[in-house]
Amino acid sequence: MATAPDPAGAGRRVIATGGKAIYGAPLGILMLEAKFPRIPGDMGNAATWPFPVLYRVVKGASPERVVLHQAAGLLDDFLAAAAELVAQGAEAITTNCGFLAVFQRELAAHVRVPVATSALIQVPWVQAMLPPGQRVGIITVSAQSLTPRHLAAAGVPPDTPFVGTEDGQEFFRVLIRGEQQDMDVGLAAQDILDAGRTLVARHSGIGAIVLECTNMPPYAHALREVLGLPVYDIYSLITWLHAGLRPRDFGPPADRATCLGSEAGTAAR
Repeated sequence: MATAPDPAGAGRRVIATGGKAIYGAPLGILMLEAKFPRIPGDMGNAATWPFPVLYRVVKGASPERVVLHQAAGLLDDFLAAAAELVAQGAEAITTNCGFLAVFQRELAAHVRVPVATSALIQVPWVQAMLPPGQRVGIITVSAQSLTPRHLAAAGVPPDTPFVGTEDGQEFFRVLIRGEQQDMDVGLAAQDILDAGRTLVARHSGIGAIVLECTNMPPYAHALREVLGLPVYDIYSLITWLHAGLRPRDFGPPADRATCLGSEAGTAAR
């Protein structure tokens, strides 16, 4: 929303500029249709974010269909939902499943705003930061379902090592199989930690971890503590994305009024 001050300086005349349905929430999140618990840190828990977000549930997009069946037949539904979020006021789009990387190009072309479909997009960035001889490892909810197509869509090198949680006690069966709506958080955490230990045991030189699944951020702190490695996830990606949408004004002496002067009232926000 843009406002314009009184050019004559006599009093204050404020003009509010419209054009959106919803203001103050520039990030739109495309959600899968699921009923499992979304604890703080989960992408689907609005309290996770230090800024307002817009949500849109894509009907028929169950975790099982998206992860185990490659989101077959769902592209048009995601395109329509993303366009609706942009029409409401979203200035960037993300999704709550890393396997939706397969729709990255189509979604970005359709809505014409920045799109970050998957935490896997971070893999090349993180790799660029690591010292020689180290590489990124991925923890995914389903190693059997993560294909070269997913990796290529996110710009991930095909030889990047990854492990899944299929053999765990809780995480996979609740989130992907949908066997129940309750979840034992302690068991779910153990599944993530076990996957991390397996990853570094199987593959030498792991210097950082990227979590594919958007339900894994609640456990990232524990994983870093156990493995002693940096951990990146959808939270790190989306807070980075939002930082570009709304760069911080650090206040004087380079505050908004000083930098923009008379344009401060009419500049887009």
